[in-house]
Amino acid sequence: MRWVMRIGLWLIVLVIVVVGVLYLIGTARLNQKYSIAEPTLAIPTDAASIARGRHLAVALTKCEDCHAASFRGAVFLDVPPFRLIAPNLTRGTGGIGAGLSDADYVRAIRDGVGPDGRGLLVMPAASYQYLSDADLADIIAYVKSRPAVDNHLPETDIRPLGRILLGAGQLPPPDASSIDHSMTHVAVMHPAATVDYGHYIAQTGGCFSCHGAGLSGGAVPGVPPDYPHAQNITPTGIGQWRDADIVHALRVGKRPDGTTINTFMPWPDTAQMTDQEMTALVMYLRTVPPRPTGTR
Repeated sequence: MRWVMRIGLWLIVLVIVVVGVLYLIGTARLNQKYSIAEPTLAIPTDAASIARGRHLAVALTKCEDCHAASFRGAVFLDVPPFRLIAPNLTRGTGGIGAGLSDADYVRAIRDGVGPDGRGLLVMPAASYQYLSDADLADIIAYVKSRPAVDNHLPETDIRPLGRILLGAGQLPPPDASSIDHSMTHVAVMHPAATVDYGHYIAQTGGCFSCHGAGLSGGAVPGVPPDYPHAQNITPTGIGQWRDADIVHALRVGKRPDGTTINTFMPWPDTAQMTDQEMTALVMYLRTVPPRPTGTR
């Protein structure tokens, strides 16, 4: 009995040590700082650029899904491991817009790095890093043009359980830790009904973030397990869908069998894509190799 008690005690000590180490690893990942070269992107102020930026921010990059209408900010997710806040980006009380430089916007969107040099949580820079200079500049122009909204929000809080899960690799780290901050960016991506432009839409629109690098769908990393799984959008999953079925799903949120697609798949945003953008995206999806569902 004495040996059993000793073994049990040592197991408890071992668990405490492992949990402590994972907590420290997770905290270190959260506190890691990134040195990003000062961006020199010129942000336009003309009405046409701002209008283009609005279209991109709503239909493609879906910025208001996290930051809420008018960019007033919102509690993105509040679960036991963490509380994630999408900040108020306006110049209103409680907003951070007045304190952000153009370079801060570029680093946040394209590199996933905040003004303090730390990686931003749930900021999909892995998708946005592929934005062309012109499109990124227009999006920033639109965000900066939004009226001030007073909205106080609590701070993002990664609780001990969240830090432990992050240290154990059970939560995705900030995108800043995995993207190439020195990559060369395309100056302009001209919209066209082509496979290449469809690939660009899929990259910057977050298709790979949810559906996986191979677009095979399955559980989405970093969200509660009871959230809807992403559809397999390779030929394995939608190979029998007509082009019109794909467009209908993206515009109306209905599958060919008439069932409704959960708005976790942001079809109210994709519904605002132009016909040309929709055609390009469908063209690209037709080139994707088939993959078993859930293999990411």
